[in-house]
Amino acid sequence: MTVRRGVAAAGLLLVTACTGTDEGAGPDASSGPSSSATSSAAASSGTPPSTATPTPEPTPPPAEGPADLSRWFDAAFTGGDLQLGEVREQTSAYTSYDASYRSEGLLITGVLNVPAGEGPFPAVVLAHGYIDPAAYEQGQGMTRERGVLATDGFVAFHVDYRGHAGSDDDPALVETQRFGYAVDVLNAATALRETDLVAVDDERVAAFGRSMGGGAVLEALEMAPGHLDAGVLYASVSSNAADNFVQFNDGGGFWEQLVDLAGTPEENPGYYAAASTRTYVDRVTEPVLVVHGSADDTCPLPWAEATHAALQGAGVDATLDVYDGEGHAFGPQFPASMEAISAFLGEKLG
Repeated sequence: MTVRRGVAAAGLLLVTACTGTDEGAGPDASSGPSSSATSSAAASSGTPPSTATPTPEPTPPPAEGPADLSRWFDAAFTGGDLQLGEVREQTSAYTSYDASYRSEGLLITGVLNVPAGEGPFPAVVLAHGYIDPAAYEQGQGMTRERGVLATDGFVAFHVDYRGHAGSDDDPALVETQRFGYAVDVLNAATALRETDLVAVDDERVAAFGRSMGGGAVLEALEMAPGHLDAGVLYASVSSNAADNFVQFNDGGGFWEQLVDLAGTPEENPGYYAAASTRTYVDRVTEPVLVVHGSADDTCPLPWAEATHAALQGAGVDATLDVYDGEGHAFGPQFPASMEAISAFLGEKLG
């Protein structure tokens, strides 16, 4: 079992819940590296396996309820048409552009950071955490992360998801349990590989998600084994859909509509098992780094420990990095966590 634990940090940041305005933002800069030592993580059992039959292509969900994760297994993720817009920022290390691409026919916006130099560069698709789509702004939520990655030599493509910023809306988002966000991640990887506008190494494309985005990255790894080359789950939501329901259900919006369609986990445990990434961890074929703070009360550490245990139990090359004292947003140990993430991606992408 591979588990690494960082030292405790003082002065934890206060963060909002995943149903708040920006569960993944935090400040754009922080300081204070930490050392690491070996520790052990508690294992947790997974949810019951699903009996749902996979289908080869995404199809509209049945009228009686939302789609489960298996609906997208081994579909063709043929996103493309990457377009670069205005320059947002230019440093000695990288240039940042407004960008867009196509995903299931939808226009998806985002921000693309391209390192200085000729390339080809390894690339990372960034999947942000929950931010109210009505308040979300293009490229919000992982500004720090994409800046560090581009400085370290990675093309960093922060996708806004469908229904966010300038992206097209998806009227079936609730019926499809927001799995469209993972589809957007996979199609962003396709768009990076197909473009001639940026020098991307087609054999080295990873995905990195925080909080809700961590869930989307794990969904993407399970939907399309081999489509990505590595995954990073940072302060991620649970791999058990019932955990997320209990933690984040505020009785309105998405959750109210989900209950209308599928009921609660108590009423319909089979559906929530079929919607859980933990059910399908044996589909993951790429190395995964799980990064979490021990003081995270938005997405508690036992969730990360259970996901890591499930991945390792399925034979996945999975590592858990725990940062003692860090909360959901990561503050003093953010630079150390990013140093470890860049090292992981550099090693696994080759």
